[in-house]
Amino acid sequence: MPSQQSSTTEAQILLTGLAMGESPRWHKDRLWFSDWGAQEIIAVDLDGNREIAVRTTFDLPFCIDWLPDGRLLIVSGREGLLLRQEPDGALVPHADLRGLSSGAWNEIVVDGRGNAYINGGQGIIALVGAEGVVRQVADGIAFPNGMAVTPDNSTLIIAESHAKRLTAFDIGTDGSLAKRRVWADLGDGVPDGICLDRDNAIWYGDVPNKRCVRVRQAGEVLQTINLDRGCFACMLGGPGKSTLFLIATEWRGMQKIPEVAQARTGQVLAIAAPAPGVGWP
Repeated sequence: MPSQQSSTTEAQILLTGLAMGESPRWHKDRLWFSDWGAQEIIAVDLDGNREIAVRTTFDLPFCIDWLPDGRLLIVSGREGLLLRQEPDGALVPHADLRGLSSGAWNEIVVDGRGNAYINGGQGIIALVGAEGVVRQVADGIAFPNGMAVTPDNSTLIIAESHAKRLTAFDIGTDGSLAKRRVWADLGDGVPDGICLDRDNAIWYGDVPNKRCVRVRQAGEVLQTINLDRGCFACMLGGPGKSTLFLIATEWRGMQKIPEVAQARTGQVLAIAAPAPGVGWP
């Protein structure tokens, strides 16, 4: 049975004029995301009303998620720090990742038990437990990118962009990762941000191929949404988490990030999803 094809014309444009969006999250009835090129964390509702929720003083990458108690966590990737926003809005250190790697840190996902997984460094995944202790739980990841945790907190799935695959780990009771395996070989797909739906399918953004793709475990393609610019990330949200949000920007290569940010070609798009989102983020 052929996979379903969709295009930009079928998706509603929710926001335009972004510098370089990333790390979308559905939180308290709004879509939150980082605008890396503008040093902002933005929240937008379904009517397109936007608010700059946080202005950062640090450069890209910076990704976001929330602790179970509602406090925002921000990965300051180049500084190697995980920051926490307090009720008064102040950003304070939550964990120091520099002891594991001096490389830049990237994505974060907080599971239902309050364990924060951060990836980057030199192809590693770090765990910041609920008690604040930092330790490495995986390595050898080929350019780690988006992550998702299943609703039962038993499995973490990560995008390995350079390996063109999704990789899964079992999550232990202490947050450790084990039994590494290929969840899906994506062929020519280059996965960036990901999210999980109720049918146990993964959506992944693909920048060089300008698309967002829904795949089943083992790699069967279920649906492809073709865009006119690179898809950096995706997230299921809205009422019943039944809307797929896409973060898209023209991509001109790592050397031209300042040019991309200045051009402000970034968009947030929304399209009805075939199955609602589950798990974390």
